[in-house]
Amino acid sequence: MSNWKYDKLSKLCNRIGDGLHGTPEYSEQSDVYFINGNNLKNGKIEITENTKKVTSEELSKNFIQLNDNSLLLSINGTLGNMAFFNNEKVMLGKSAAFLNFKTGINKFYYYYFQLPSVQAHFHNIATGSTIKNLSLKSIQDFEVPIPETNIWKSISTALNSIDAKIELNNEINDNLEQMAKMLYDYWFVQFDFPDANGKPYKTSGGKMVWNKELKREIPEGWKVGELKDIANITMGQSPPGESYNEEKNGMIFYQGCTDFGNRFPTIRKYTTSPTRFAKQGDILLSVRAPVGTLNISKEDCCIGRGLASMNSNNDSITYLFGVMVNLKQIFDRRNVSGTTFGSITKDDLFSLPVIIPNEKTVKAFQNLVFSSFEKQNKIELENIELTLLRDWLLPMLMNGQVKVQD
Repeated sequence: MSNWKYDKLSKLCNRIGDGLHGTPEYSEQSDVYFINGNNLKNGKIEITENTKKVTSEELSKNFIQLNDNSLLLSINGTLGNMAFFNNEKVMLGKSAAFLNFKTGINKFYYYYFQLPSVQAHFHNIATGSTIKNLSLKSIQDFEVPIPETNIWKSISTALNSIDAKIELNNEINDNLEQMAKMLYDYWFVQFDFPDANGKPYKTSGGKMVWNKELKREIPEGWKVGELKDIANITMGQSPPGESYNEEKNGMIFYQGCTDFGNRFPTIRKYTTSPTRFAKQGDILLSVRAPVGTLNISKEDCCIGRGLASMNSNNDSITYLFGVMVNLKQIFDRRNVSGTTFGSITKDDLFSLPVIIPNEKTVKAFQNLVFSSFEKQNKIELENIELTLLRDWLLPMLMNGQVKVQD
């Protein structure tokens, strides 16, 4: 970057501003979403079930012209998250700033702003003791490098190609996950697993028996038990705080779901005094709010009190994982309704009621979905490697140590 000229961001943009400072008029019937900084993630505007909607009149009153050259930046609370504008029907709140660049160089600055040194700069110049705020003036006055057009295009294209592969992998895994959920529901909730003739059991008149505990019918030969009947469960226990380190001394340590990724947790800490353990391939379950979040351990590790680990006691990890995904949906529904789970105790976890199918059906399900389950693991591991590659390339490309043609 030493050979690149520098100038203020304001010189590169037609306009820099932020969203509404106030409370808009909400409307559930509208299709216009009110977004803030926490909706900006990995280059995209993320709309969730909790994202509120505003009236079209509110949007017209507070209209901001965004375009393909716009870059959205979180400036209040969570700092430095970014997204591009892709013609979504959105209205910005005060914690989302917009930078309308004069050219498509916004794609370059999306990556430049991800540099650890730039993220640190944002936090250093932010004001506020409790909730940090990045002022518009500090953004406007921020001096940034301006590479030649061919250079910034090649850098952003190279990094974007990695992100595009990661996104494609995520889409594949999302589809595989939805298929697994659908199959689990079809087999073990609707009870339409294949019968002896390959036809859906319940729909084809398979015999059902009344279960008093569940107050519903279940297939003949199946029973109701507790989670501990189908899983070997270990509750986490946090080691002494003085044993924690980031120097890779001792065993990998996961404290809670804050370490969780899409499928595998991120290694942040180690402990020299491990207490409770999870084995490679174990399911990791968050037992503190939010209860029910899942990951898979990709190596032997120590788990803290925010987690429990489990593995199948009948060699059917896919069935157990399906059970836990189904239980998570129950926890999520209760959380949405306001019945928030601060934690779940050992006794409550072990005694969660589950339907226990006959062994033949469980094995058939395992045989059907195991290859897909393993494929999801493989794809997620590839994404971890791609992320490491991108994060290594980012500063190297920005400081000229690596050129795209290399």
